[in-house]
Amino acid sequence: MAPRPKQADPRPAPRLYLVTPRVADANALTAPLAAALAAGDVAAVLLRLAAADERTLINIVKALGPVAQAKDVALLLDGHADLVARAGCDGAHLTGTAEFTAALSHLKPDRIAGVGGLTTRHDAMTAAEQGADYVMFGEPDAAGVRPTFAAIEERVAWWAEVFEAPCVAFAAALSEVAPLVAAGADFIALGDWIWRDPQNLAGTVADATRRLRLPETAA
Repeated sequence: MAPRPKQADPRPAPRLYLVTPRVADANALTAPLAAALAAGDVAAVLLRLAAADERTLINIVKALGPVAQAKDVALLLDGHADLVARAGCDGAHLTGTAEFTAALSHLKPDRIAGVGGLTTRHDAMTAAEQGADYVMFGEPDAAGVRPTFAAIEERVAWWAEVFEAPCVAFAAALSEVAPLVAAGADFIALGDWIWRDPQNLAGTVADATRRLRLPETAA
């Protein structure tokens, strides 16, 4: 997940960032994950793990890692920065500046350290100053609440205008993909909602990929 080039250079085409549901059984996700990765332009997968003992968590990650690696897709853990190296992941996604700061010693300089849960501009700037490889805006909090879509668009546009570090924008529906790209997002995160209908999962990812290239008015 390389940084955005300076504004004088062409902006890289935006890509997808898939967020899994909470995973307790790697076997249940293997086939859906492979189908999703084959269907579209996916740069990274954020693996969210259900509560379990450390050995079980590592085994789940190691079972799913080859699925992502086969497609040259970065595999990130949601939290669990201390497990990243042992599980063979590419990095971790942390929530809030405190968790991000505490995790840096486990991740830098060799692995990706991304951060979300940034409620203020100051928090986002602090994370960037500390070396965040990306920031995420618009994801639901633990209670499932997210900012208004207008607020997410505003935050993404501000970030894209001012900072070179990549921005991941969370889309809660296909209709949000193109507007977030137009606002300046480098990656579009697709969460739990895409996994709820396994029969249409590949089609949803393919549709989202198509919308990455569309102007906002075509969404």
